[in-house]
Amino acid sequence: MRPIVFSLLFFLLLATDANVASSASASVKFTPSDNYLLDCGAATSTQLNDGRVFRSDPQSSSFLSTNEDIKVSADNSTADPSVSPLYLTARVFNGRSTYSFFVSKPGRHWIRLYLYAFANAKYNLTSAVFTVSTDDIVLLHDFTPDSPASAVVKEYLVVVSDDKVSLTFAPKKGSHAFINAVEVVSAPDNLIADFAAAISPAGQFNGVSELALEVAYRLNVGGREIVPINDTLGRTWRSDGGFLKVPAAAQNVSVSTKTIKYPDDGSVTPLIAPSTVYSSADEMANSNTTDPNFNITWEMAADPAFSYLIRMHFCDIVSKSLNALYFNVYINGLMAVSTLDLSSLTSALAVAYYKDFAVNATTITNSTILVQVGPTPDSAAGTPNAILNGLEVMKMSNAAGSLDGLFAVDGSYHGGAAPGGMATKVVPGVGLALGALTMGLVVVMFCRWRRRPADWQKRNSFSSWLLPLHASQCSFMSSSCSKGSYRNRFGSHKSKSGYSGVFSSGTIGLGKIFTLAEVREATRNFDEKEVIGVGGFGKVYLGMQDDGTKLAIKRGNPSSEQGINEFQTEIQMLSKLRHRHLVSLIGCCDENSEMILVYEFMGNGPLRDHLYGSAGHPPLSWKQRLEVCIGAARGLHYLHTGASQGIIHRDVKTTNILLDENLVAKVADFGLSKAAPSLEQTHVSTAVKGSFGYLDPEYFRRQQLTEKSDVYSFGVVLFEVLCARSAINPALPREQVNLGEWAMQCQRKGQLERIIDPHLVGTVSPASLKKYVEAAEKCLADHGVDRPSMGDVLWNLEYALQLQDAVMEHPGEGSSSEEKGNHGARESPVRKGDEGHAVINNDDSTPIADPLFRGR
Repeated sequence: MRPIVFSLLFFLLLATDANVASSASASVKFTPSDNYLLDCGAATSTQLNDGRVFRSDPQSSSFLSTNEDIKVSADNSTADPSVSPLYLTARVFNGRSTYSFFVSKPGRHWIRLYLYAFANAKYNLTSAVFTVSTDDIVLLHDFTPDSPASAVVKEYLVVVSDDKVSLTFAPKKGSHAFINAVEVVSAPDNLIADFAAAISPAGQFNGVSELALEVAYRLNVGGREIVPINDTLGRTWRSDGGFLKVPAAAQNVSVSTKTIKYPDDGSVTPLIAPSTVYSSADEMANSNTTDPNFNITWEMAADPAFSYLIRMHFCDIVSKSLNALYFNVYINGLMAVSTLDLSSLTSALAVAYYKDFAVNATTITNSTILVQVGPTPDSAAGTPNAILNGLEVMKMSNAAGSLDGLFAVDGSYHGGAAPGGMATKVVPGVGLALGALTMGLVVVMFCRWRRRPADWQKRNSFSSWLLPLHASQCSFMSSSCSKGSYRNRFGSHKSKSGYSGVFSSGTIGLGKIFTLAEVREATRNFDEKEVIGVGGFGKVYLGMQDDGTKLAIKRGNPSSEQGINEFQTEIQMLSKLRHRHLVSLIGCCDENSEMILVYEFMGNGPLRDHLYGSAGHPPLSWKQRLEVCIGAARGLHYLHTGASQGIIHRDVKTTNILLDENLVAKVADFGLSKAAPSLEQTHVSTAVKGSFGYLDPEYFRRQQLTEKSDVYSFGVVLFEVLCARSAINPALPREQVNLGEWAMQCQRKGQLERIIDPHLVGTVSPASLKKYVEAAEKCLADHGVDRPSMGDVLWNLEYALQLQDAVMEHPGEGSSSEEKGNHGARESPVRKGDEGHAVINNDDSTPIADPLFRGR
């Protein structure tokens, strides 16, 4: 009877174990909320052998912004038949281009980039040099394909905190970028823990969940390669055979996947790694030694400028009983775990377990990471042995927010600090560079001494001729120059050119030095008929050069305190700014105490004249208005992020947005601009300046200036463009005087169509208008912290333009087209038509502006 009872008990135990494993697997099924699979450059969808379907660009609900539509295919005669069909087409970018993917649930997302420089008759993909970045993380910097060409998948885990994630491809000057396929897929929230065991110094490393990761290696130790269809999260696990330093030191061992169990507490699930990983392992080939120098070693190349997250997977599938396996774990020769006892951690055999380690960049030598397991001399019980089932090596983003190099998304250089204070190595070339710079300065000073003017002793100072503008004692650029000394210098007539120390031929960034005679000739001796603008600084004249080139010539008013200050600020800003959507400074003139700046001429004048007033311009179409707003937003976005510290314009309005002959918008008038707060500051405390109707109320109340003050002003501009009326109109009833306040009231009541420009009736897509108004409304939030950045405003405006273009290209589909995504993602309000044009989904329409769109 007893044997029967024991047999039944044993059977029940086995059944219980099996139920634990199966329930664990069933309870952790994961369906990604965002699942974008994109075959770039393909004409139709591509189905892989594993069943996954990658959609073509036109079919995808992703959003591509590029200056040129270039799709290429591999030449049939040279195409490698062994590569996936995903690698046989590509998108090529000659300029900065961006894919945007709508995100239904923020959090961890996989980004996988498929790259293969196949042969093509027109484009040499192997010569491509480009950078790839998300909104805040550099994924690849100056990437160049392998030669000879090989198929590569770059895999990343990034944290998405917004409702979209963007992938920007930026080719190096004179080169191009390309991409074969892209994946953007949601990852489980608990896939990456926030902490890891630190190696040298020992302790705990926190903040992992905030970092971006690049998967450098993912190995199924002791087993075969695992393809995406056999992984719970679509990952690829390579065999570890090619990474063993001494293959003879290890032997493979495996069991049935049905024997693998996951802990009841959910600390390890099949989402961490599938049972296939835990069912195979490498163990010591010679298990009869206790020599601590006898280890199994995996060797992998690594970037010594980065720290790494190493995840090691263990499952005791070799022991016959508990408490029979003890071993040490080493990383780069340093003890990671001493006397690892899986039995004490899992309380059973064949139970999955993993541990994360943070590896300091300073411990990486010879650009190599070594992972080792070996016996411990303390293995008193059982046979000495050591195992490893799986291994993941992930690069952690550095202080620059980069996974490749030391440049941030905005192009700024960060000198090498790794995350969490993990220091990187000092570049030895810094001393050499400083020495070379010093020698160069000595040579320049010697040459200028040899060429010193005859009357140099009569000059104000030695530095006035020896040093360039930025080193002189008092100049427009000098913040330490008092108003009194500035006035004295302004009124000086001691030399032919009273500002020779300010506008010298050595001045960087001010362009051509015009003579006063040239300026007088260009303006017909400052003829009042040529005046095209007046401000606190003075007047702006239309100038004409001999070759017919038109110029805008700004002449400073010496009696104006405001003009002097604004003039100084304008020089400071424009001398270091160059952008397509900022008015360009061409040159200057400083003869006879004049303050004259020469700009490119903007043939269509200020935006305001095209909205209302007496200028006589025809009204702009809705698409033209969107394009103008996008251009201005790009200019402001560059001001906020493109300069080393950032610049706040402080006077954004429709009269300071100028249009050239092609209606390209450019931001102008930087006289009130201020440097943005540094990283240690939240705002700049300053006296309130700006224009009524556009002024940020929070800035007005607190006298604390931030970039969000420009965002507020731009929100007023957006409503001014939409409604074609001035920001302040005292002739209207009191509640309507301030456009920003009035528009927000109408929007809250659902009556915005009452105040929209009548010229737009019947021409505006409801979806486009909705996105535009959403952007404007967010800009006018009471508190700056609740307003979007100019980058976000720009993105929404570009999206609104795409929605409008969709209706213009497909007028019959403007309010009825609908397509269900095949990605498992939130339905996007935009999809691509057969020719790559955006098509509006019906669920993004809104009744707010139905009367505005009647088709075309």
